[in-house]
Amino acid sequence: MIKRDQWIKLIKNFAESPLPSNIHSRSLQIPIELKTNRTINIIGPRRCGKTYEMFILIQQLLKKKISINQILYINFESIELFGVNINDMIDFLDIFYTIYPENYSKEIWFFLDEIQVLINWEIWVRSLIDKGIHVYLSGSSSKLLSKEISTQMRGRSLIFEVYPLSFRDFLTFQSFILNKFLSSKEENIIKNLTWKFLNWGSYPEVCLLEQVKEKILHEIIEVTIQKDIIERYNIRNIKLLRILFKALINSKQFSVNKFFNYLKTSGFKISKNTLYDYLEYLKDSMIIFSLKKYAKSYKTEENSIRKIYFVDNGILRISGIEDRGRLLENCVYIELLRREGEENIRYYTKNGKEIDFVVKKGAKVKQLIQVSYTIEDFQTKDREFRALIIGSEDLKCQNLLLLTWNSEGKEEFKEKIIHIKPLWKWLLDI
Repeated sequence: MIKRDQWIKLIKNFAESPLPSNIHSRSLQIPIELKTNRTINIIGPRRCGKTYEMFILIQQLLKKKISINQILYINFESIELFGVNINDMIDFLDIFYTIYPENYSKEIWFFLDEIQVLINWEIWVRSLIDKGIHVYLSGSSSKLLSKEISTQMRGRSLIFEVYPLSFRDFLTFQSFILNKFLSSKEENIIKNLTWKFLNWGSYPEVCLLEQVKEKILHEIIEVTIQKDIIERYNIRNIKLLRILFKALINSKQFSVNKFFNYLKTSGFKISKNTLYDYLEYLKDSMIIFSLKKYAKSYKTEENSIRKIYFVDNGILRISGIEDRGRLLENCVYIELLRREGEENIRYYTKNGKEIDFVVKKGAKVKQLIQVSYTIEDFQTKDREFRALIIGSEDLKCQNLLLLTWNSEGKEEFKEKIIHIKPLWKWLLDI
């Protein structure tokens, strides 16, 4: 039980403590003075910068001459709030107004970090927005997505997804100023930074503290598994969870049935439903994503074998993955996730040929993307081209793109135009 004097101390401490000084801005464009009776949900995996995005928004309010007393930031994972529950929140607003009675007639902004820790948080948050308070939520859980959110909050939230840094933001964190016209020297610098981005990912801390990047990445994995999965879902078979995580790291495609059979032959006594649950927990933590196979039938898509991607290449690299093609494909997936959203991306197979990414807009296929680290070998180039042609004819799509590390141009193949682009130019959309 959180006592009244604890709440008073927490509220006053925020107003009296300076914001962190090392805040780097990002191009996320989350609105700060939106006149709406909805929460703003900032969701994403751990350590991707959600908290600092809240601090950026608070800074913007302060620049607009909003008093710090009209703003409150709460981290529900802080030690002071250990064991907090929904009953502790009943008198919270009264306590806040007791400290700042002048706020009864003013606009108020609440920034509630890692809100998923508070069970049934929706009940309390809805009462806040019903009173006209601006509420910004963050969480390391896809359950804060509108498609997953409980009935009580449906239609009462706007979703902004945050991932590790985009390549443009990564360049900013590396103190590189991107000019409209690039010299050959600047292009070489970008290519070197792309290599770093490809191999070690773009968690903000990793970019700022490169000398301890491996330690940070290990810690991100461990905290995610421990706090977002083991503790949150009271996992008993921790060994199995870690075996599953390792299997996903080493799999481009993953079948629960095949993995279940492997475990059985290895002497594990586990139900298939438990495996499905563990996989969903990992997906909910937003550390992994599973890509469906394109099909015209919803049921067929749902039952398809999934391709596995990780939210940051650094997680793959620190786990022993050095395959450049795999790293490049994972990098492309995360960027597509930013641009298009998870529901608009699929993969495709036909006649033994595979297209890495089908980009949809509603029911229409708007682009087919193939990823290959290099196409210098004729057989590799021919294979990638033929897959795109099969997909183009079957899916009625003429927008064909092949992403590589360094090749560029466009070629006609079987009366189709295939655009070839290096990763760095595609990431920067130039």
